[in-house]
Amino acid sequence: MTADDLAHCHARALAAAGRLRLPLRSRVWKGQAGEFQGAGTGSSLDFQDHRTYVPGDDPRHINWQAYARTGQYTMKLYREEVRPVVDVVLDASESMFFEPLKATRVADLFYLTVESARHSGAATSVHLVRGDATRTIPPELVAAHRWLDEARSLSARDSAAPPDFSRIPFRGNAIRVLISDLLFPGDPEPALRCLAARQGCPILLAPFLQSEAAPEWTGNYEFVDAERKSRHPHRIEPSVLRRYRESYIQHFALWKNACRRHQSRMARVPCEPDFQTSLFAEAVPSGALESSK
Repeated sequence: MTADDLAHCHARALAAAGRLRLPLRSRVWKGQAGEFQGAGTGSSLDFQDHRTYVPGDDPRHINWQAYARTGQYTMKLYREEVRPVVDVVLDASESMFFEPLKATRVADLFYLTVESARHSGAATSVHLVRGDATRTIPPELVAAHRWLDEARSLSARDSAAPPDFSRIPFRGNAIRVLISDLLFPGDPEPALRCLAARQGCPILLAPFLQSEAAPEWTGNYEFVDAERKSRHPHRIEPSVLRRYRESYIQHFALWKNACRRHQSRMARVPCEPDFQTSLFAEAVPSGALESSK
């Protein structure tokens, strides 16, 4: 993808961010001062409750009207305002960029996620992962369209291995957005346990091509392993195509079931329709994104 291609993706993401955003307001936050409701008490204007005064309490929060009525000191409690925490994780596997249409949708999703977090005032971290290789990049690299070079330069010991999320320095109580096609083998449980650790709230955005989900192969083909760049000739008979489709459906059924167990939100995002149509197909109904209105 060229710099112009990335700029077009960024523009599409900004347009989508005007209608959709990450579901930050539906979560109870703990942490730094900001504009979102937290789980503790603080000095915002959102009244929460009363409690009995104890020595050392801030006298500014004494309910003097109640004292005039009862002669007892009580404290007004307010819900603290906190800053949301968002960890964005981009799967930099070759399968994410092998097809131009898919690479474009990956960029759309990546820009939308980072811009949505930034516009909300969230404390945002951006991580790239490929196999056992990870890299944390400043969000400024995303807006400068330099993230793709960083992603493509990641070198893993085994490029075909599943992403090792345990190497990422996740922060506690964060929304963790994973952008990945999830086309790596194995049980999804370890990945989701890692993404949900320390009270994390995982959101999975999985771009996919129709040619992956419902191919119409027949006859002789030479398949390319996107990760290892190797070529493999195969003859595709109807029975082989049927087994592929059944395995593909089962693979994503395992991911969706695992997401339900971990109270995670998952949306598969098609690459062929325009960007906002793709998002409204599943990302909004699943709660992975919400309306910004």
